[in-house]
Order: sequence, then structure tokens, then C-alpha cells
Amino acid sequence: MHDVNADSPDSPKVPRPGADTVVRRLAVPAGVLAAVAGAFAYVGAVDPNEPGHYPACPLLQVTGLYCPGCGGLRSAHAVVHGDFAAALQDNAIAVVGYALFAVVWTVWVVRAARGRPLALDLSPARLWAVGALLLVFTVVRNLPFGGWLHP
Repeated sequence: MHDVNADSPDSPKVPRPGADTVVRRLAVPAGVLAAVAGAFAYVGAVDPNEPGHYPACPLLQVTGLYCPGCGGLRSAHAVVHGDFAAALQDNAIAVVGYALFAVVWTVWVVRAARGRPLALDLSPARLWAVGALLLVFTVVRNLPFGGWLHP
């Protein structure tokens, strides 16, 4: 029996990605992961709970209000050390962001390995929804009943 896809003069050549092509496609996602892992390793090693290691939040210093990022470094430190309850207490939105990054990065790697671009639908409605979520989080964590969201 003759294989139609065999190397014959009349069979179409379908390029197969070589190992170097796949490595090239995965270079940027690998670089992003290395940068994020390096940042998490640094925050895991240099405790943000100790004063003097990191600058204070300017909004918190000037107004006494917590911004949506307040507690993010302490949250990352807790995640590195496996203390997810403390991470959620320090900044719940940041923990959601870490998990979302992991999902998006995994999808990016799978699509890059297959030679397909990562397509994020960042429609204005979704961006407004993210902004509204951050605004609500910020307002609630600064109200008296939102003390459980304080870092």
C-alpha cells in the first residue's frame, strides 16, 4: 500500500516544527516566567513584614487609605511560604491575580508550543469590570466593616 503523505515528488510538503522552532516560540513565555519567579523568590527571601526593606505605599502614608495593592508584597511572601490564609488576609485581590496569571501563562505556553498566538479579549466592558472590581475592593477595605480586608 502506498502512503500518500510519503516523500514523493507529487506529495505536498508540510513543514513540521523543529525543536529549535518550538524553543524559539517558548522563549518569551519562559522569560516572563523567569522574571516573575525571580521577583517571587526575592520577595520570599526578603520579608516585607520587616520594616526598611521596601518603600511604604505613598497613598497609605499620605492619606491613611489602603490602595488595591497594599499588602501585595506580604501576600506574595505568604504565597511563597505556602501560607495561603495569610496571603488572602494580606491582599485577596493579589492572590486572585497570581492565580489568574498562572492560568493565562499556562494557556500562553500551550498555544505558543502549538504555534498559535495568545488571544486575550480585553474588550472595554471587561476592562471596566476589572476597574470596578478594584474600586469596590479599595472602597470596602477602607470602610469600618471592611477591616477583614486590611493588610
